[in-house]
Amino acid sequence: MKLTFLGTGTSFGVPQLGCGCAVCRSDDPRDKRTRVGAAVETDGGAIILIDTPPELRLQLLSAGIARVDALLFTHQHADHTHGIDDIRAITAQRDTHLPMYASVETLGELAHKFDYIFDDSIRPAPGTSKPQGRAFALSPGVPVRIADVDVVAVPVPHGPMTVYGYRIGPLAYVTDAQSMPDEAIAALRGARVLVINALFHRPHPSHLSVQEAIGAARRIGAERTYLTHLTHESFHAALEAELPPGITPAYDGLSIPV
Repeated sequence: MKLTFLGTGTSFGVPQLGCGCAVCRSDDPRDKRTRVGAAVETDGGAIILIDTPPELRLQLLSAGIARVDALLFTHQHADHTHGIDDIRAITAQRDTHLPMYASVETLGELAHKFDYIFDDSIRPAPGTSKPQGRAFALSPGVPVRIADVDVVAVPVPHGPMTVYGYRIGPLAYVTDAQSMPDEAIAALRGARVLVINALFHRPHPSHLSVQEAIGAARRIGAERTYLTHLTHESFHAALEAELPPGITPAYDGLSIPV
């Protein structure tokens, strides 16, 4: 299995509009962070996307990904979903709708905002096309076979709402968590690679801090942990230098074996 980080930034992205801080002006390409998303290539060669951030088209082009077999959504916030129209180029090459998996609540929001994608009665004008998705609701803790891998949705709190982390075989992927309940830790324990959000060095009402992410990583016990959903308050190099062994910041375009 291979994991590619399509984007590793917070909802503002880095550089942040209107900001002239040192990180936003950095020449280190690892400090350029588009909105968070990832692609998983299974052992059988299937491509599973996690979220559709606003820069999805550019991210897929940069990663050399031209085919997608399934799509997982963590939740419905704009920085995780508003690139969904970019899958039009993907579904135009398929004979069937692209399967999209998420919670009932997230699928409901997507169907409301992007009804043309899920409603087959909404037809494109002759000579044009539209994205075509088929919605599948996931239940927490219930394994679902997607392509050639078992996927388990793991609910975690994100402020007042619940988002889905995912256990995808040996991979644990969590973004936008504010805390990690014992049940989530148990579901993710045993993963070889953990991806987890780490917003600031200070506490935040809806996201893990760097120290909280380190604590969660230690409880999960993965061989390697990568921090994502990073802001313009952290240089990649400085953050990497301060982290304990086995934990490192991810960056856009990083591709790793799992």
